[in-house]
Amino acid sequence: MAALQKCVNSSLMGTLASSCLLLLALWVQGGAAVPIGSHCRLNHSDFQQPYITNRTFMLAEEASLADNNTDVRLIGDKLFHGVNAGERCYLMKEVLNFTLEEVLLPQSHRFQPYMQEVVPFLAKLSNRLSQCRIESDDQHIQRNVQMLKDTVKKLGENGEIKAIGELSLLFIALRNACI
Repeated sequence: MAALQKCVNSSLMGTLASSCLLLLALWVQGGAAVPIGSHCRLNHSDFQQPYITNRTFMLAEEASLADNNTDVRLIGDKLFHGVNAGERCYLMKEVLNFTLEEVLLPQSHRFQPYMQEVVPFLAKLSNRLSQCRIESDDQHIQRNVQMLKDTVKKLGENGEIKAIGELSLLFIALRNACI
């Protein structure tokens, strides 16, 4: 009987230890039930900073006033076509990187003082997502991103202005996909 009781106690201790480790892992991740080591996540607090949120939306508003093409939408349903919910953060990482490298940096002299405050914020988010990968083939995502890039390039400087004018949409899409 003592041997049976000792065996049950050891089994309970093992279960308790496993449960504690699981709870600790979830707590470290902010309670989200995502695989440990997932790099396709941003902190909720990144999107709860009123000052930078305001500056991002002000930059987008100022640029949208200079955007004379109201027929084209860069960040919308078409961008997410064929991309499942689990892949959307990766998609938005790719869009963010393009926007930073090909749009915001070349246009950094415009829309001051907002640009000088928003670009470092977006670069910080991009850096946090730098390890974000998906396990499956990403051709469908790359195809959607390439269509966005082609549209911006086709519109030239007006495409860059449009992309800046849609920074508020990018901000919202990043928040929705990555937290």
